[in-house]
Amino acid sequence: MADPFTIRIFVPDGNPEGLRIIDRMNWTGLGIAFPREDWPKIKTRADFSRSGVYILIGRVTDDDLPTIYIGQGDVVRNRIDSHFANKDFWGSAAVFVSNATGGLNRAHATWLEYALIQRAQQIDQSHLENGVEPQAPQLSEAERADTQAFLREMLQILPLIGLTCFEQPKAVALPKAHADSAAAPPVLDEPDTVIVPAQQEGFEKVFVGQNAWHAIRISGGMLQKIKYIAAYQTQPVSAITHIAPVERIEPYGENGKYKLVFSEPAKPIGPIPFGGAPSGAMQGPRYTTRAKLLSAKSISDLVAKD
Repeated sequence: MADPFTIRIFVPDGNPEGLRIIDRMNWTGLGIAFPREDWPKIKTRADFSRSGVYILIGRVTDDDLPTIYIGQGDVVRNRIDSHFANKDFWGSAAVFVSNATGGLNRAHATWLEYALIQRAQQIDQSHLENGVEPQAPQLSEAERADTQAFLREMLQILPLIGLTCFEQPKAVALPKAHADSAAAPPVLDEPDTVIVPAQQEGFEKVFVGQNAWHAIRISGGMLQKIKYIAAYQTQPVSAITHIAPVERIEPYGENGKYKLVFSEPAKPIGPIPFGGAPSGAMQGPRYTTRAKLLSAKSISDLVAKD
């Protein structure tokens, strides 16, 4: 188990959605979270005259993932001032600097920027605006240990201000299914398969290219039941063409959607054409059983009794 800890959040203007100063006992750092519109009136704070690292946060896409920009500076005020004038996407920011007794310098801040970008790319729960990937600066063994400890403190604070894209998603379900099981699955009425509509680009890039599918809404009662996912390719294909076993289901974004990760690449089936199914039948996810899916001649066979 992780060690328990206490976080103190000070709200100077009494608005919990406004400026927040975050610290904790025995930490040399200070976190500052604020909405973009507050920047002109808070930028004169002495905290922003220090070296530090910052994250600009925007909600500009429709896939539930935040868009972020990670930066650092000797004087973070100057960098954020520039972004306030020249970057329109962000609506809030999180800044991390040393407290009055700390000693965070430019090299430390550069390493923190590097580590945060690496982590964001690895976890892939955000859209990263950074165009240039920084190189890790040279730090002594002692400096690296101290800076890694500073990073751990930051990562504990970020979810408390609503930014979870640096957290490795934890699986909410771990299906035990394989596409080529020796025995045919029993014919059951309880759904074990979700069919998702996929446009050509998303199908090729994600369903086939990444062995995953994301931004799906799944009712809580279905999370532990889904073992397979099938792709309905929209026009001009208009047919269910592939199926894959699901290895795990994990949260995706911050609006209650999920990502399904396959245990092996999707395999062709059918195709199962739209046929005479009702208009709009495949505009969203549908649940069925793998047995019914593999025996269907058209999508009408899967939706006729709905």
